[in-house]
Amino acid sequence: MTLPDTAANPAGADRTFQVDLRGLVDLLSHHLYSSPKVYLRELMQNAVDALTARHGLEPTAPAGALGIRLYADGSVVRVEDDGVGLTEADVHTFLATIGRSSKRAEKIAEQRGDFIGQFGIGLLSCFLVADEIHVLSRSARTPDAPAVEWRGRGDGSYTVRTLPASARPRPGTTVTLTPRADAGEWTRPAQVHALARHFGSLLRHPVTFDDGTGGPGEPGAPVNPEPAPWARTYPTPGARSRALAAYGEEVFGFKPLDTIELDLPAVGLRGIACVLPDAVPAGRRHGHRVHVKGMLLSEQAEEILPEWAFFVRCVVDAESLRPTASRESLYEDDTLAAVRDALAEGLRAWIARAAASDPELLHRFLQAHHLAVKSLAVHDDEILRMLLPWLPFETTDGHTTLDEFARTHRTVLVTSSVEEFRQVAAIASAAGLGVVNGGYTYDRDLVHRLPEIRPEASVADLDPATLTAHLDPVDRETELAAAAYLALARDALAVFDCDVALRTFQPANAPALLVDSREARHERTRSQLAREQEGGLWGDILGALRQEAPRAQLILNQLNPLVRAAVAIDEPELARTSAEALYGQAAMLSRRPLRPAESSLINRSFLDLLAHALRKDS
Repeated sequence: MTLPDTAANPAGADRTFQVDLRGLVDLLSHHLYSSPKVYLRELMQNAVDALTARHGLEPTAPAGALGIRLYADGSVVRVEDDGVGLTEADVHTFLATIGRSSKRAEKIAEQRGDFIGQFGIGLLSCFLVADEIHVLSRSARTPDAPAVEWRGRGDGSYTVRTLPASARPRPGTTVTLTPRADAGEWTRPAQVHALARHFGSLLRHPVTFDDGTGGPGEPGAPVNPEPAPWARTYPTPGARSRALAAYGEEVFGFKPLDTIELDLPAVGLRGIACVLPDAVPAGRRHGHRVHVKGMLLSEQAEEILPEWAFFVRCVVDAESLRPTASRESLYEDDTLAAVRDALAEGLRAWIARAAASDPELLHRFLQAHHLAVKSLAVHDDEILRMLLPWLPFETTDGHTTLDEFARTHRTVLVTSSVEEFRQVAAIASAAGLGVVNGGYTYDRDLVHRLPEIRPEASVADLDPATLTAHLDPVDRETELAAAAYLALARDALAVFDCDVALRTFQPANAPALLVDSREARHERTRSQLAREQEGGLWGDILGALRQEAPRAQLILNQLNPLVRAAVAIDEPELARTSAEALYGQAAMLSRRPLRPAESSLINRSFLDLLAHALRKDS
């Protein structure tokens, strides 16, 4: 921006911004547009809008008679349309005034829905690849209108000339660019053709491309030879389904598990949602391919679907969605929110149809995407009622559905963590308890909602008391014989706030069970911190919160030969070492993270037992 002359503009007088066009183009390239390739999209978009205006002026004109022609031979890029064209006044108003758009003129409130573009800066994107833009146009509004030539340069200067009508015999506009040397990546003929197909494959107007290798008068290669696959007619529903699936595979590069047709007439949206054949990480959102009036807007439009719908990728074409200024994403407004809700309802309806009429498809879908469905079922009562009986869970009976599990176990117990389930699974199964692993995302919440589907089922959280109540006590004589060993074991494991008990339980090959919840460990850690901080402000705060910290419990299995041999040891140090080894083995089997002191204990007890064995052998 340059400062105006103060002599020509006395204090208090209105002044006009002086725009540095090169700085503005740099701003566009670095902050508005994602890549220089958008120049071709902007030119094609302007051409489409010009054709739309021409059809408004001549509604009886055949749809296929007016089109867009692209040309690129390595030295120039040219985009020509049969649209409404520009008068000399239009050129001064819309090409030479940055920020003004012809679509905003002439009752834009009534017309804006007919045009793709809504911002008058699209032509400036051409300066991303060229230093000069040449526009030759002739208006269709006046039968004998002359041709008008506009040349704009990157330094901000431009010229306008009126030419005889013979300079452009038919109404329309031709934009010609002479690419800069550093723009070859985006202006080579093959690249221009690829970009034209990328952006314009679903346009409703005929678009052709010519690379200059054909003979004079030969038509260019069609860019969009067929309408969108959902707009075509097919001989059978099966043929339609296969064609949509093939299109989804072509666009996204995977064979869809199924293809869901999308149709929202209220906003002129049509398209497909392709169900991914494999699971995706929870919360990972795929971008969707969104076209507006046939022109590609974005390949990464996450906002078109809710977060839970990460099991599909969509390609849609819409009439009424509003682009952002860069025309590379969607503007978040009430219309987009309504579209998102309606598409979500369409996905729910597809799940309902699969559950009702295609169990094999539903099974394959849930195998891959049960986590997505669980996230939906937590917040959607309809999906919960419909699919909870079908969803797989990890249980003491293996991976099974809650419906099957509840038939075998009237009371369903659920753990709060994966490690808790790992600790108790084998022993709970042997004791006839039905336990579900509630440690995975959404699982615990869903299991607790089982009575809403099966009122006869009862669900409760698993706690250590429930499990130990199902373990058989040993007889009094055995208890007394093991008393000395148990006392030594308790003393050895006191540092871990762990009690030791002797019981009998299946399976007999399990020497010990460590019963210890995550909440109990946290409580003990807090209590330990309070003891260490006694006397300070922090100690007072923790002391006020302190409660009797629950102890862990190492339950030794009298049915196990190793345990029977251990409790008979009469050498105190060896007895302590064996208790430490049994604790370490049970801690490792629980699969929870080991504390440094536990890792040290495991190493020490192993070495001590090895040393004892070597001394005995010698």
